[in-house]
Amino acid sequence: MHDLSDPIISLNGLGQKTADKLNAIGIYNLEHLLFHLPNRYQNKTKLTPLNQAQVGEELLFELTIDRIEEVSTRQRQLLCYLSDEDNRTLLLRFFHFNQYQKQALTRGDIIQCFGEVKIGREGLEIHHPEYRLISKGQANLLETTLSPIYPLTSNIHQAQLKKWINIALETLKQSSLVDNFENLAKNSMPTLKQALETLHHPKEGENIEQIAEFRHISQQRLIIEELCAHQLSLLQLKNERKSKISNIFEIKKHLSNQLLNTLNFKLTDAQQRSINEINADLSSAHPMLRLLQGDVGSGKTIVSVFACLQAIENGFQSAIMAPTEILATQHLHGFSNYLEPLGVEVAFLTGSQNTTQRAEQLSKIESGQAKVVIGTHALFQESVNFNKLGLVVIDEQHKFGVHQRLSLTQKAQNTPHQLVMTATPIPRSLTMSAYADLDSSIIDELPPGRTPVKTIALSNERKDEVVQKIQQVCKESNQVYWVCTLIEESEALRAESATNTHHYLQESLPNLSVVLIHGRMNKDEKSEIMHQFSKGQIDVLVATTVIEVGVNVPNASLMVIENSERLGLAQLHQLRGRVGRGADASICILMYQAPLSANATERLDILRQSNDGFVIANKDLELRGPGEILGTQQTGIASMKIANIVRDGYLLKQVHFYSEKFLQLGEDKQQMLITRWITEDKTQYANT
Repeated sequence: MHDLSDPIISLNGLGQKTADKLNAIGIYNLEHLLFHLPNRYQNKTKLTPLNQAQVGEELLFELTIDRIEEVSTRQRQLLCYLSDEDNRTLLLRFFHFNQYQKQALTRGDIIQCFGEVKIGREGLEIHHPEYRLISKGQANLLETTLSPIYPLTSNIHQAQLKKWINIALETLKQSSLVDNFENLAKNSMPTLKQALETLHHPKEGENIEQIAEFRHISQQRLIIEELCAHQLSLLQLKNERKSKISNIFEIKKHLSNQLLNTLNFKLTDAQQRSINEINADLSSAHPMLRLLQGDVGSGKTIVSVFACLQAIENGFQSAIMAPTEILATQHLHGFSNYLEPLGVEVAFLTGSQNTTQRAEQLSKIESGQAKVVIGTHALFQESVNFNKLGLVVIDEQHKFGVHQRLSLTQKAQNTPHQLVMTATPIPRSLTMSAYADLDSSIIDELPPGRTPVKTIALSNERKDEVVQKIQQVCKESNQVYWVCTLIEESEALRAESATNTHHYLQESLPNLSVVLIHGRMNKDEKSEIMHQFSKGQIDVLVATTVIEVGVNVPNASLMVIENSERLGLAQLHQLRGRVGRGADASICILMYQAPLSANATERLDILRQSNDGFVIANKDLELRGPGEILGTQQTGIASMKIANIVRDGYLLKQVHFYSEKFLQLGEDKQQMLITRWITEDKTQYANT
C-alpha cells in the first residue's frame, strides 16, 4: 500500500528518466500528483445530434458508417464517412492508420466518435477522433462525469499521467491530508480532500457547466488556497526585507525647494502623493522597495529626481539603471537638466564607452564626486565601486533579471532603498499577486495641458494618404515618427523593412529631412540622430521599436506604426506615448496588413477607444496572460497549478481575507501552505 509521502519513483513502471521529468514540474511524491490538477475537461456525458454540432467544439456523436475510402494525396489518408437517420453527414479523417484499423471499420456499423468538429470542403469533419465500434461490442464512450485532461510534460502521455494520479487518489482515500483551511473556512467551503476528489473525478450530478468555467466551489476552494500561498510567500519576503536595517534619510527640503522653484510646471497631486509616500519610506530604518507605476508621460522621472535629492542631502549616492542606452541617455539629459543648476554632478556609465571615458566616470563614482550615477547593465559590473550608495532606481524593471538587480544593491554597505519604475501599468490583480512584496505608488493623472492622442487604424494600402498627412504636419513645423517592426525584409511576416520604408519616404518626401535609426547602429550614431531629432533638425524619424521607451520630443505630433497588428497592446501604447507630449493635438496612425485576425482587430479597437494605460493593461492581461506581462522573472505567477490571475480576479478579496487569517497563525502553518503549492524557489527575490 502506498503513502502520500512516497516518492513517485516507487510507482510501478515509472523509471528514473520519467521521475526526473516530473520533478522538473514540481512533482516529487504522490501528494504532489494530487495537486497536478486538470487544466480542462472533455464532456462525454451526452451524445450530440449532428444538427446541433458547433464547429470548434469537442463533441460526442453516435452515427452509422456509410463507406470507407483510402486516398493517396500528398499524404496517405483514411476517410470514414458517417451519417445519421436524416442523412446528415460527418467525415472522420485519419492521417496515420494501419490496415487492421481500416479493416475494422465496416459499412453499416454503429460508431461512437469524439473530437473537435472542424469544417472541411465536404462539410463537418473530425481528425483522428477517439472512437468505439458499438455494434461490435466495444466499450461505450459515454461517461457519467467530465473527463479530466492534465497538463503534460515532455514525452509523458495523458493515459500514463491519469494512471499515476488515480493511484494517488486511491491512496488519498485511505490517508489523512493536512487541511490548512479546515479551521479557517468553517463550513463555507468543501474540505481539501473533497475538493481534490471532485476535481479529478467530478461525480454525477455536479454542476458540469460551473466546472468547465472554473467557477465550481471545489475549484474556488483550491484557487483561493493557491493564491494565498503565493501571497504569503511574497509577504514573507517583504517581512524579511523589512527586518533588514537600511540608512535612515532625514527628510530635508533645501534642494527640493530649489528644484521646485526652477520648474516651469506644477507637480500634479498624484506626483506629490508619490513623493510623500517615498519620503516616508526613506525616513524609515528599513529598506524601501517601492513600485512607482505611471502611464506614459505621467511624470515618473521628476518623482525619482526628488527621491535622489533626499539621498544627496543625506550624503549618499543614487544609481539609476535603464535597460537600453537610448533610455539611459534620455535620463542623463533629463536628470542633468534638473540637477546641474543645483550643483549636483551626474556620472554616466554604459557598455559602449571607450577605456578613457569609462575610467573617468569610474573615478567620479568611486571618489563620491558624482552624486547621481546613470547607466545601463554596466552599473553592476565588478569594476564599478560606489563611494556611498544609498538609493537605487530601476527603470522598466521587468527588463532586468533578479540577479542583475541584486548585484547592484550589493554594491552598498547597507541594503539600499530601491525605487522600481514602470511605464507599463500593471493591473491591480497582478500587483496584488505578483508584487505583494512591494509597496506601490501610482501616478494616475497626466500633467495639465496634455491632449489625448487621437488613434486611427488604416490599411497598408492607404500609405499614400499617410504621406500626404506627413507633408501637412511638417508644414506646420511639427515632427513625425514612422515605426517599422523589422530592420530587414521578411516575406514570411509581410512586414516592410525599415530600410525600404526609409527609401520610400525619402523619395515621396524630397523636401523633408527623413532619417533612419535602428538597434544595430552604434551608440554614437543613435545618440547623434536622437539629438538632431530633439533639436528639430529632422522632420521624419524612421525607427524600429528602439524608440519604445524614454524618448521625449514634445514637437513630435504624428506617430505612424507600420504592421501594427504584429505588436502587443502594451508595446503599441508605449510607442503611441512618444507623441502627445507638446501643446499641439497629436495623432497615432496604426497601419496594418489585411486581413486582420479577430485578436488583432480587438487590439487595434482597444487602442482606438482608450488612452488609459490601466484599461489597456487589463485588456493586455486578458489577451496575453500574466507570464507575458510580467516578463520571464515572475514565472511562478504564470505557472500556477489551478489559479489564473485573469480568470480568478473576482476571488482576490477572499484571498486577502484568508491571507490575513494565516498571518495571525504560526510561521510553521504558513510554511506548510506555501510548500504545498509552491515548488519553485522564491528566495532569490528576497534581496532584490
